[in-house]
Amino acid sequence: MRLPRVAYFPDSFHEVNGVAHTSRNFVAYAKRHDLPFLCVRAGNREPALEESGNLHTLELPRSVASVGMEKDLSFDPVFWRHADLIEDELRRFKPDLLHMTGPSELGIFAAYFAWKLQLPLAASWHTNVHEYAARRLTWLTSLIPGALGDATGEAIEGGALDLSMRFYSLARVLFAPNTHLCELLAQGTGRPCHLMQRGVDTTLFSPWHRTRNGEPASAENPFILGFVGRLSIEKNVALLPRIQQALTEAGIPVRFLIVGHGAEEELLRRELPDAIFTGVLHGAELSRAYADMDLFVFPSHTDTFGNVVLEALASGVPCVVTPNGGPRFIVREDETGFVRNDDEFAGTVASILRQPERLAAMRRNAREQALHYSWDAVFDRIYAAYRPLLCETTSAGASSNPG
Repeated sequence: MRLPRVAYFPDSFHEVNGVAHTSRNFVAYAKRHDLPFLCVRAGNREPALEESGNLHTLELPRSVASVGMEKDLSFDPVFWRHADLIEDELRRFKPDLLHMTGPSELGIFAAYFAWKLQLPLAASWHTNVHEYAARRLTWLTSLIPGALGDATGEAIEGGALDLSMRFYSLARVLFAPNTHLCELLAQGTGRPCHLMQRGVDTTLFSPWHRTRNGEPASAENPFILGFVGRLSIEKNVALLPRIQQALTEAGIPVRFLIVGHGAEEELLRRELPDAIFTGVLHGAELSRAYADMDLFVFPSHTDTFGNVVLEALASGVPCVVTPNGGPRFIVREDETGFVRNDDEFAGTVASILRQPERLAAMRRNAREQALHYSWDAVFDRIYAAYRPLLCETTSAGASSNPG
């Protein structure tokens, strides 16, 4: 069977987040294997169409009317002005299927053109929008006393989840980064769902990039606890100062290395005055930051996978994560990390830092585990899941043109 011609509509590409990271690697995979692939994405320049072999890219600017969702992510309510450009390119490219990543302006376009051109639609779930909605509105629900406030928060989350399921049910096949979400999507939409996990560059992220010496920890040379990601309320970063305080009271010298930006940065700088804040890092600088950590602390309850956890493991850094979300499916308990509730983080970190030989073994295990992940394997499975959709397209074409 021939390879499908895929038109991909990511809701994030140039930004610093998991969706963008996965999308950039998907495009790189298509280019590496010379697959017929069109990526329609948002950018900050004039509309531009680029072609390189079988890879086509249509980049369209967001407008000044865009609403900020994060420091580097926004939603453009007038993105519809690009409709004719997108349709022209779709008709020229002649895709067999469209693939969207979420309910953004790009995802809405993908669903619309799949309907208009009578093409099958695939969709991958990358963000727990319903949980984000509930956490972003805690300022409101906290003003409502007692059980009514809790019920309001649950209603917001439940309503956002229902809307998300309705949107994703427009697709013929779904993808999610962990088995729990796959089951949730399949049940909520009645559509088949396949795993779409993440890969990691084990050359870029490696213990070989470590620059710190092996001297014992002391007040002058503390353990380095790392966090990489968006500094926002849904990442539960407010737990980091609590961990620092508990470890300091226990007499364990630690210092946080925090990579990223976001709305909670001011709070963290105030409560962690000795922490190292690097902002967003890329390439070799990011590699060194990971490798110089002793433990990776990731208290998010909303991440669907946790690319940063996989990058930390590849750097030889064990991870402590929560029992909610995707990261718990990555770490191997007591081998490459720990799955703990919020109030258990500090005790777990203290325990492992007091056992240098065990920590060294976990560092080796973390690296070994990460070596089994590759982006090619991830996207090979995506293309395998496309095959039934290609059969549908071929059959529809044959039935509409019997002669």
